[in-house]
Amino acid sequence: MTAVIETHGLTKTYGSVRALDGLSLSIPRGGVYGVLGPNGAGKSTLFRILLGLIRPTDGEATVMGGQIGDVAAGRRMGSMIETPRYPPYMTARQVLEWLSLAHGLKADATRVSAWLERVGLAEAADRKVRGFSVGMLQRLGVAAALIADPELVILDEPTSGMDPPGIQEMRALIRSLAERDGITVILASHQLLEVQRVCDRVAIMNRGKLVREGAVSELTSDGERLRLSATPIAKTLEILAAHPGAHGTLEGDAVLATLPRPETPALLRALIEGGVDIDEARWIGADLESVFMTETGSVQHPERIHAH
Repeated sequence: MTAVIETHGLTKTYGSVRALDGLSLSIPRGGVYGVLGPNGAGKSTLFRILLGLIRPTDGEATVMGGQIGDVAAGRRMGSMIETPRYPPYMTARQVLEWLSLAHGLKADATRVSAWLERVGLAEAADRKVRGFSVGMLQRLGVAAALIADPELVILDEPTSGMDPPGIQEMRALIRSLAERDGITVILASHQLLEVQRVCDRVAIMNRGKLVREGAVSELTSDGERLRLSATPIAKTLEILAAHPGAHGTLEGDAVLATLPRPETPALLRALIEGGVDIDEARWIGADLESVFMTETGSVQHPERIHAH
């Protein structure tokens, strides 16, 4: 598995504060990779180091095979790490033409129009950005990050200020960047449900350290349980309690059973033989929010968690 980003013992201190504390991380090429963490976790510090905006105190990092600050590697990256600001008198189209020239590209009208279409700004292409909402500026920022056709893009809170339909559109765009364009997307977001839906792998950071990393499917399978819609409930719980290695809890009109997966057939047979009618039996995993809360000890509501 080829890595697009690798860090080894990466540390950044500001006085007595350790924004990054010996971070070692490998981000594979391809797909969508989430970087999560509560306030002060060190995500924005990590991104700024990777983009060559600040220098680490200790440790090392490589991006696209080059050292931090390598010009050739930097040209293969795009980023949006804060809500972007552009000259207010420019239109969205002019902004992308201007940034194309800054990247050493021709102001290709077809390329500009294509990215405006992809981010949902085709109808606002010739409006001045001074009248743009935060969500529209986020869309333009994503287009700006992609205008030079990078192989790797870092997007920090790309759905900030967007309404639910806009969030769904951004989710679809991010997946299409990975699947259709072959771009590796590194995504930071406080909307954990969206991260779970869009990311292939995630890293969870806390206080400058990596506390958990892996495929989303693996992280959310750790707490999986068997959800049983069955009657009578009392008999279901009784049989569960008697089954080796199994126990159940009520959730509304269903029972959530905790047991090893290989025991499922034996449990279902015991329930049927015990006179229980089973309408549905399906495995459900833990959600990313619960994994996040467990790993970070956070007491904040996930919708209020921002990592800067």
